[in-house]
Amino acid sequence: MSQREITKGRHETPDERADRNWNELLQELRVTQTGVQLLTGFLLTLPFQARFDELDDVQVGIYLALVLLAALTTVLVIAPVSLHRLLFQRRLKLVTVRTGHRIALAGLSSLALVVVGTVLLVFDVVVGRSTAIGVASAVLVVVILGWLVGPLLFGRRAARREEDLLERQGGATEDSSSDDGAPGHDAGKETASQHAADAASTGSKDAASPASRGAGA
Repeated sequence: MSQREITKGRHETPDERADRNWNELLQELRVTQTGVQLLTGFLLTLPFQARFDELDDVQVGIYLALVLLAALTTVLVIAPVSLHRLLFQRRLKLVTVRTGHRIALAGLSSLALVVVGTVLLVFDVVVGRSTAIGVASAVLVVVILGWLVGPLLFGRRAARREEDLLERQGGATEDSSSDDGAPGHDAGKETASQHAADAASTGSKDAASPASRGAGA
């Protein structure tokens, strides 16, 4: 293995694992940036619509809060790229990956608020405030279940399955070793008995040789 460590079936050094984790993080950020761009573009075009002047103070406040959240989300999902550029070739890849991971989580949280807030604003303008609050609450629950609760539950189930599998493999290994050890022990006893019998027969032959010589003399 020589300076390689096995982590969940992968043979890779810490540097190789950091490179793989960074590439996976970049792929996830690309997906996130697409959603952020769509929502931000939608929000930035609203003031130029004809009905924007009809918004009340609450709706204008929600809109301005959403614009700030969209800007914050854009900064967060791009921040790992800036972090990587500033720390490039400083042998800080592991730190870059861990920091980028935390920033990406913050960006996802901010993006969730933008999604829920956008639904709230649109339904408030089109249908009404009570309906908007109900629909936005439902969307918030779906986001929490899909982005937080679901992955955590899947991770715990996978960890339990892996532990059960390791326990079963360990029990099977112990059983096989005990089964293999029993015949070997019996074989050792048989070999020792065979050696003792051979030694006894050899000794009897040696004892008989002088007697036969004396008789011949």
